[in-house]
Amino acid sequence: MYEAITIKDIGKALGLSTSTVSRALRGSYEISSETKKLVLEYAEKINYRPNPVALSLKGRRNCSIGVIVSEIANNFFSQAINGIESIAYNRGYHIIISQSHESYEREVVNIHHLASRSVDGLLVSLSSETKDLSHLINLHEKGLPIVFFDRVTNEINTYKVIADNQKASYDATTHLINKGYKKIAHITSAVNLSITKERLEGYKNALTENGIAYNEKYVQYCNHGGMMTEEIEEALKSLMAQKQKPDAVVTASDRITTCLLSATKKLKIKVPEQLAIVGFTNTNIPELFNPPITTIRQPAFEMGQVATELLIKIIESKRPVTEFETKVLDTELTVRESA
Repeated sequence: MYEAITIKDIGKALGLSTSTVSRALRGSYEISSETKKLVLEYAEKINYRPNPVALSLKGRRNCSIGVIVSEIANNFFSQAINGIESIAYNRGYHIIISQSHESYEREVVNIHHLASRSVDGLLVSLSSETKDLSHLINLHEKGLPIVFFDRVTNEINTYKVIADNQKASYDATTHLINKGYKKIAHITSAVNLSITKERLEGYKNALTENGIAYNEKYVQYCNHGGMMTEEIEEALKSLMAQKQKPDAVVTASDRITTCLLSATKKLKIKVPEQLAIVGFTNTNIPELFNPPITTIRQPAFEMGQVATELLIKIIESKRPVTEFETKVLDTELTVRESA
């Protein structure tokens, strides 16, 4: 008969008290980072999972976290979910994942469904159609803990976890300028998304600092963020049909980048001879292209981890949390032959 591993077993193996192991697993500030690391790594090694029923009875929680993203197939979100799970399961929480597919209506339905299942908190990355936040504001005002990641809003006072989007697109655009490109386009997501605004700002700042005039015709907004291949093809056709064709493009999301690569092949546009490309993506596909594509990689896994830690902090706090911050994580520019 299978016998579940307990924190007492972990303590015995590591020479630690049961209370120390318990606090380490909960991420308590009272325990040193070295001890936390030791306990978490050992717990992962022996596949320890806290008993959710016992935890729920003890803390009157359901030990479940709702996650809403646009699309699990998006490499960025799949990596972020892996980060979420890596923290949640070691802390005794189960994850319930919903997809909005960039639809506001689906987001509202999914959020209400998750709330009806009495999740202890929500991790939210907004859909490209979402402008009205009332469905989330109402839940937040009723006391449901919510943390936003990647696609965030300023309408709700809570923790947010994002990449340094302005700097990332600034660095990408500056890299192209330093390589001699002057007519740089930008293919991005829906205009209302936080990531769109931040990445557009970085792109504009790089142009301004290098004495290049901003041309609004060089910016293409894709409301479905690359989920529809035709949308990216039309954006590319629109750019290449202009009298002054762009000689380079900075793309603003994972899906847009991979769809653009397919579109250049279909339209027989040579990269980088006719169009240099730098794009946000967390997939390894750009490495396989000929030539390999210069990319900006976001810390998706870490973003999921940090967001989950912050949400659990709110859930388990004995007093209402009233002071919040926005965690900004660094991105990484990898230079390859496409630019």
